[in-house]
Amino acid sequence: MYSRITTRRWLTISRDNRDKFVNEGIRARELRIIDQNGDQLGVKTRNEAMEIATRANLDLVLVAPNAKPPVARIMDYGKFKFEQQKKEREARKNQKVINIKEVRLSPSIDEHDFQTKLRNAIKFLEKGDKVKASIRFRGRAITHKEIGQRVLERFAEACKEVGTVEQKPKMEGRSMFLQMAPIEEKK
Repeated sequence: MYSRITTRRWLTISRDNRDKFVNEGIRARELRIIDQNGDQLGVKTRNEAMEIATRANLDLVLVAPNAKPPVARIMDYGKFKFEQQKKEREARKNQKVINIKEVRLSPSIDEHDFQTKLRNAIKFLEKGDKVKASIRFRGRAITHKEIGQRVLERFAEACKEVGTVEQKPKMEGRSMFLQMAPIEEKK
């Protein structure tokens, strides 16, 4: 049996796709070159651009691969990646996570229980979380949906100082929901 042995040159594939747009990873023949100061050097071949980048002890990075001809910049790629990661970390730190807290009521809720649930909901809204008030109808209670709707409307009225109704009472199966969002304070 004759077997054919082939040799292949394997390229290292990194997790970061952008690495294919650096130095030898650039496949375009001609590139528009921008130097480290932001000045345009014109259209050059890839080898000429690599030589200029090597002389400056920097990397050749493809910044606009879809342009005609593609645009490459001479820069310190390690420093560039570090700055990008720093910006992403800063953006993640500044973003606000909004949780949805659920408060369960019943159509025949007593006054004291209602006040307890209301205090919890107001506390959640003041902390900046959204509140989802739900009523689960059991047995024959589903025939009197208007009672549950009155309870939810009373709940929304009591919370109106700290929150606004984002979604009006809505039936879904055997449950009725109301969603409230905190009022944004003007700084």
